[in-house]
Amino acid sequence: MKTATKTGSKSSTKSSRSSGEGQGSTTNGMESSGNQQQQGSQQSQPSYLQRFFTDQLKDMYYAEKELLKGLELMKQSSTTEELEDAFEQHHKQTGRHIERLEKVFRIIGKKPEAKKCEAMEGLLREARTIIDETTEGSLTRDAALIIAAQKIEHYEIATYGGLVQLAVTMDLDRAASILERTLNEEEETDQLLTDIAESYVNVNAEQEGGYSWQREEMPQLSNSF
Repeated sequence: MKTATKTGSKSSTKSSRSSGEGQGSTTNGMESSGNQQQQGSQQSQPSYLQRFFTDQLKDMYYAEKELLKGLELMKQSSTTEELEDAFEQHHKQTGRHIERLEKVFRIIGKKPEAKKCEAMEGLLREARTIIDETTEGSLTRDAALIIAAQKIEHYEIATYGGLVQLAVTMDLDRAASILERTLNEEEETDQLLTDIAESYVNVNAEQEGGYSWQREEMPQLSNSF
């Protein structure tokens, strides 16, 4: 009888221990599952760098659309045929730049969206001021417009260059390639404007004297195109 009792006690203890181990295994499994879900949730959230990249895309999307209107005005206001053609060419390029930005938005799974770009607003406002302050048909106006346009180009070069590097960092190779094409065209436009200025515009503008600049007669400026 004693032996039977001892055996039963051992069996009961072993069963209890086995049950406890099973509960521990279940608990560990639940913890593991919870950790995996938490990690998955964290991975689905965009990083701060990804958010900044998207924000800068919105910024440039707005900037390029505003630049379309600005280039049209600068083309109509330029004196020489060479500068007019340069603005016309870049106007067409800017339309393609907008389409490329829309492609990049699709690559990252976002809807194309514009966010007001204060920098471009200011640069275009300066271009409008130059047109209002210079004499129509003068080379001084062309010289000033070239500088205004190159300020815009330098802003775009800096922004697109940064976007390319961010895309590379985030392994968005296709987006980087698309943005780099636009960057190259911005650099080519900047060089074209330099060539036009150095070839004859600046030298001949110097011969015009002071009549080409009308700061004292400047009309009240509007805040936008």
